[in-house]
Amino acid sequence: MKSYWDEEASVYDDAPDHGLSDPGIRDRWASLLRELLPSAGRVLDIGCGTGSLSVLAAEQGHEVLGLDSSSEMLRRAKQKAASANLKIDFIQGDAGAPPTSLGSFDAILGRHILWAVPDRATTLRRWAELLVDSGRLVMIEGFWSTGVGLRKKHVLSALPPNMLALRSFSISGERALWGRAVTDERFVVLAVRSGDQ
Repeated sequence: MKSYWDEEASVYDDAPDHGLSDPGIRDRWASLLRELLPSAGRVLDIGCGTGSLSVLAAEQGHEVLGLDSSSEMLRRAKQKAASANLKIDFIQGDAGAPPTSLGSFDAILGRHILWAVPDRATTLRRWAELLVDSGRLVMIEGFWSTGVGLRKKHVLSALPPNMLALRSFSISGERALWGRAVTDERFVVLAVRSGDQ
């Protein structure tokens, strides 16, 4: 997988929702993050890719750590942060077992990453352990027309007992997020750590 994403890095930002080069698409993603993330705090962007969402979160005042398995994605993410004059830390690691301290994040952001981990229930338990009490888990996922991905019900059913789903909603119809009309299933699940159970 790592070599695949290293190769994909050169074209990854060509997708309007990845590169966010269109101001309207960028503004809509920024608005969505403002709606979902806490007003301030430390954010872990898991599977950060080329760092587009990391940059948006940092611009909103968050202290951001971006994590990805691909060294080439991270190289591009660092360039993007530097171009925006933002201090963002990036580390290479496994999304299923992030090499970070327990209880150290106010929010974890994951866009189109949970579908790619082998054991989503175990991964979600690990992610929950990285959050402070009342920390937020923001998952942007989908089930694409190619037959790859996750259904919303599968994400919700995999949440550990100490993660309470606050909201889940479709974003398929939001052309402003994708730069085009989409017909496949794309959604957000927002959950909060409610304490150890």
